[in-house]
Amino acid sequence: MQKTCYIQKKGIRRMKYTDVLLKGGRNMDTNTKLILSTVLASFFTFQLLFHFISYWFSAKVSPGFNSLSSEKKIEWNSRVVSTCHSLVVGVFGLYIFFFDEALKADPLWGDSSVVKVNISIASGYLVSDLLILILYWKVIGDKYFIIHHCTALFAYSIVLKEGVLGYIGNFRLLAELSSPFVNQRWFFEALKYPKFSKANVINGILMTVVFFIVRIVSMPPFYSFIYSVYGTEAYIRLGFFIQCSWISTCVVLDVMNVMWMIKITKGCIKVISLIRQEKAKKSLQNGKLD
Repeated sequence: MQKTCYIQKKGIRRMKYTDVLLKGGRNMDTNTKLILSTVLASFFTFQLLFHFISYWFSAKVSPGFNSLSSEKKIEWNSRVVSTCHSLVVGVFGLYIFFFDEALKADPLWGDSSVVKVNISIASGYLVSDLLILILYWKVIGDKYFIIHHCTALFAYSIVLKEGVLGYIGNFRLLAELSSPFVNQRWFFEALKYPKFSKANVINGILMTVVFFIVRIVSMPPFYSFIYSVYGTEAYIRLGFFIQCSWISTCVVLDVMNVMWMIKITKGCIKVISLIRQEKAKKSLQNGKLD
């Protein structure tokens, strides 16, 4: 009798353990399907946007688009795609940053399907843009973009595969909020807008301020956070590979952010000095007229 009860209990324990494994497997399969389907949908959507939708939409919205050279149109479409991607993942990222309590409670190990969707969208875009860069290398090829995209893809693949650092991945995506202003500056230049036009000056100011906030000002608190969790039980559980990958990819991306910020600052200083020169010329002309 006792032996029968023992066998039954042991059987129940085995059944429970099997159920846990099956549930875990089903969840893993569901997550994998969600990630892969989102990455693929993102990739094909951005390809469609680049090759077809942007041509049609840009011609409707901007009459100057049709007068651009074929090379300029390629870069134009690439930047339209970049702007669309930035707006989607940036706004989505802000929502997650402010309202996803589970991630805020556990930044290293917090798991969120919403974050996975956002990072999957970004990953699909990065693969799509890499393909476009390679196909049109002579027109829009840039080695820094290749480094940036490959580094970001490597980092995001860890987040999606291992289910860790979702909060960090989403935080890094907030840097994309500066891209629409950078792209708009190029659009104005391609359409030959005057450098001192009101729209150009306002966009230039917004571009510099937003880029500085989301890519430079965010650095000290980000690296302070790394320092605060370094050596904790949650950090140790990540393992050496993920720890090194996390920090090294962020350093590479931030070095490029600093380089781009310096370039933007130089351009901003140049425009301000030109505006002052124009004002000085006007005042001299007014003085002569008087």
